[in-house]
Amino acid sequence: MEHKAKAVAVLLAATCVFSIIALILTVVNVKDVFLPPSTKYGLVFDAGSTHTSLYIYQWSADKENGTGIVSQVEACAVPGPGISSYADNPALAGASLKPCLDKAMMIVPAKLQRETPTYLGATAGMRLLREQNSTKADQVFAEVAKAIRQYPVDFRGAQILTGNEEGSFGWITVNYLLETLIKFSFAEKWERPQATEVLGALDLGGASTQITFQPGGTIEDKNTSVLFRLYGTNYSLYTHSYLCYGQTQALKRLLAALREGSSSPLRILHPCYPKGYQENTTTAALYDSPCVPTPSTPSTAEALTVTGTGDPVACRAAIQKLFNFTCGAHRTCGFNGIYQPPVRGQFFAFSGFYYTFNFLNLTGQQSLGYVNSTIWAFCNNTWKELVENFPQDKERLHMYCSTAVYILTLLLEGYKFDEHTWSSIHFSRRAANTDIGWTLGFMLNLTNMIPTEALVYVKGQQPGLWASAIFFIVLTTVVGLVAIFLQCFWKSK
Repeated sequence: MEHKAKAVAVLLAATCVFSIIALILTVVNVKDVFLPPSTKYGLVFDAGSTHTSLYIYQWSADKENGTGIVSQVEACAVPGPGISSYADNPALAGASLKPCLDKAMMIVPAKLQRETPTYLGATAGMRLLREQNSTKADQVFAEVAKAIRQYPVDFRGAQILTGNEEGSFGWITVNYLLETLIKFSFAEKWERPQATEVLGALDLGGASTQITFQPGGTIEDKNTSVLFRLYGTNYSLYTHSYLCYGQTQALKRLLAALREGSSSPLRILHPCYPKGYQENTTTAALYDSPCVPTPSTPSTAEALTVTGTGDPVACRAAIQKLFNFTCGAHRTCGFNGIYQPPVRGQFFAFSGFYYTFNFLNLTGQQSLGYVNSTIWAFCNNTWKELVENFPQDKERLHMYCSTAVYILTLLLEGYKFDEHTWSSIHFSRRAANTDIGWTLGFMLNLTNMIPTEALVYVKGQQPGLWASAIFFIVLTTVVGLVAIFLQCFWKSK
């Protein structure tokens, strides 16, 4: 019996030793395992001259070469006109934002809302209001800030973007969405495409228009130059914004010029409006913008009658007078004496460019000759014919001829595209299921200012090693219990 007891004692000792070894191996082989990066959200209000939209973006806290991989979650159209329209009742500007903020709070997880950076960027409409009355502009900004601060977000301010910022952020948006800045390759890694693949951006808003592209040589005028560093690469861009050359302000200037040349100051003949169309307006509404110079002999608020004559030749001639196409000696320019290098590469034309050409079915890369003839034919329609052919678009129907002729004049004579470079313009509203505009570029640039989130480390173990260790510990414990049972049994015998 004695030798059996010794054998059991040896077995128990071995069991203890092996259990201790298993525990030590498990602890020693613990490795750092990092959790996947969390998701960040950002909100950007685009406060344009005619309307405001809220864009909700998200990106992984882990970043690629210093810039977040941002995607659009939602776009919300703020009801009512642009915030500059509330200059005489600024409280309404703040109240107008609340429906979209309520919607955003339903999308952004509650635990992330207080760390969600939120911005309001205003463009040409507020630039004009600031020129006209800076006190009213400040009051509008105070009210929108007050409204946003009522929500649990990280509000970082309301500001007026410069024209160059608006243009260059739009350029970033276009190239990010079309993967010309960075793309995920078949080798399952991020790669930077060739520099020749980047596209230019053409934006047409209500009060301003922007052109931005990467020129072939040195930019001579530093006021039209902007430098970005995105995904580890530097981009030197030409960009310029023409204030008062957005389609709303340009056509208002056109109407004022037609009145100046009219034999009757209360009756305006409009060659860009279809024959048979008539509308009423007032001098107060016509001269309510810094873009429209008041007449030398100002008059009291009077009613004006505008009658369409449907004359595309006269329409084009009247629109051309809004521009100065001459350039200084030994200098290339766009218009109004502004320096511009020759256009280069492919371009995306969005916002007002897209909406007008989409209505005319001219967004399919048609030839310049076809575009010209289509616009010419449309402008020759009478008001009765247009209403019969487009009954659903009656509200803006009378303006499409003047807008289309204005766009052609701006692109061909202003920005200096021609029959050879026309095919490089792509008219589009969205890319990769995302709206094209300055807001996404703004968020992409913003992520360079957000510190890369540190990887969260926890003490963990590889699943296979954990399973083996646990199995071995359980096995040795069972063997030990059996040995104890046998020893007790043999003692009782």
